[in-house]
Amino acid sequence: MKTLYFDLSMGAAGDMLAASLFQLTDKREDILRRINSLPLPGLEAKLSPGEKCGISGLRYQVLIHGREEDEHLHEHGHEHGHHHHSSLGDIRQLISSCPLPEPVLRDALEVYRLLARAESKVHGRPVEQIHFHEVGSLDAVADILTVCLLIHELAPERICASPVHVGSGTVRCAHGVLPVPAPATAELLKGIPCYSGEIKGELCTPTGAALLKHFVRDFCPMPPMRPECMGYGMGFRDFPQANCLRSFLGESGDEAVELCCNVDDMSGEAVGFALEQFMAAGALDACWESLGMKKSRPGLRLTVLCTPEDREKMLALIFRYTSTIGIRETLCRRYILRREKSYAESPYGPVPVKRSQGYGVEKAKPEYEQLKGLALKAGISLDEARELVSKLP
Repeated sequence: MKTLYFDLSMGAAGDMLAASLFQLTDKREDILRRINSLPLPGLEAKLSPGEKCGISGLRYQVLIHGREEDEHLHEHGHEHGHHHHSSLGDIRQLISSCPLPEPVLRDALEVYRLLARAESKVHGRPVEQIHFHEVGSLDAVADILTVCLLIHELAPERICASPVHVGSGTVRCAHGVLPVPAPATAELLKGIPCYSGEIKGELCTPTGAALLKHFVRDFCPMPPMRPECMGYGMGFRDFPQANCLRSFLGESGDEAVELCCNVDDMSGEAVGFALEQFMAAGALDACWESLGMKKSRPGLRLTVLCTPEDREKMLALIFRYTSTIGIRETLCRRYILRREKSYAESPYGPVPVKRSQGYGVEKAKPEYEQLKGLALKAGISLDEARELVSKLP
């Protein structure tokens, strides 16, 4: 599975995420050209070599009319200190005017929706009345669009990250001096593992937090993977620890979460209905087996297999559709064959066939529902229909 992993031991900011991702692609110049062609007034985006504590990487800079906006007030080389005010409507119009792929624009708009909700909560105003200060400026718009475009081009199947180091102390922004993490950042980090440390300063910004909340599905230690390339995105300030955000791109095993519970007070209809809900919600598999429970009661063990990203969703569904009050979790590694769907023509119409291969094995199996339909239409048994399809090219 193509996996993108972020090491956030020095926090996250839009420019650092972009710089680290640039190092993972061989389309660096083309993507930079596309960003610089966006209809953002006075925009000039550029990459330059950077070094922190003897480690080399890239620094991503967005200049507006030849300068970084109020760069002397930046805590991390990005958004704090601006006084450019933009409503969410202004941002939507600006982003929608950019000639980028539709999925990129959707991602960028969703990032700003998350920012607007956080600002709304912090300031106690409806979303429509929120006016962005720092994150509404053009350099922040460019940072977000750049990250969204790079992730779209890299096309990872899984994005995960370490817990977020937020820094400590205070930060100066448009509203004054605020504690770290800034209130909007703290709101965005709800539900995300994060921690503070001895380093004074803002290590995670609202823009960085919103990008992580949108793209990262699992915050965890680095999974077993074979990195093919690594990126080092350099921050603006110097700290005792190398101020960089690392990203790793490579192949990882297909991890799955097994969620189990035992029940002895559900009807067969309720169990069948629950399994249907789990599969409809995206479970990789769902099943039950009989077992003897305490007090010699007959019962069932329900098992749901899902991706790590769907863990919370499946936990909620199991509690909703079963009578259990406790669920066990086991992290598993799956080994699967590569799968593709093809069609076999028959006298009764095309029949979809699942083909799988890998580990020196090839398998083919017609889809059951279509095979059943063929058997009913032809007035033959299921085995005869299967044999008919197996003879087709």
